[in-house]
Amino acid sequence: MDNLPAWNTHIRSADMLRKSSKRHFADPSMAVGALGLTVDKLLNDLNYYGLLFESLAIRDLRIYTEANGGKLFHYRDSRGLEIDAIAEYANGTWGAFEVKLGIGSVDEAAATLLQFDAKIDTKKTNAPAALTVITGNGFAYRRPDGVNVVPLGVLSI
Repeated sequence: MDNLPAWNTHIRSADMLRKSSKRHFADPSMAVGALGLTVDKLLNDLNYYGLLFESLAIRDLRIYTEANGGKLFHYRDSRGLEIDAIAEYANGTWGAFEVKLGIGSVDEAAATLLQFDAKIDTKKTNAPAALTVITGNGFAYRRPDGVNVVPLGVLSI
């Protein structure tokens, strides 16, 4: 298991944040093997499949972020707003990521990212360098609202 620590928008944030770490599988394939899951079983439970996909995406994001000198976090506030991953670097540059298995959830994920972006007090922290939805398939593109949509297989260092 890997713990993903919580991120604060700035040092003295007025938001009541959930500070507990979020747990992800270090290698989601171990869960698949341990549970004896097949492709058919995963396709019959897309919610669980989506959780495994999120752990896979977080693992990859952590590798890419740390290889470039950054740290990976998650965000969750008391109002129920959650962001799957925040990549932050020492110079204050950061980006927010939502992970969705299918492209059918991109609009919902983009709306969450834009809602989060609207909450950021840019007098106390930098605006995000990127807002990105990571998907399991499809093409990489930038939406008219500025949110990037990127299949996991396209990410690299």
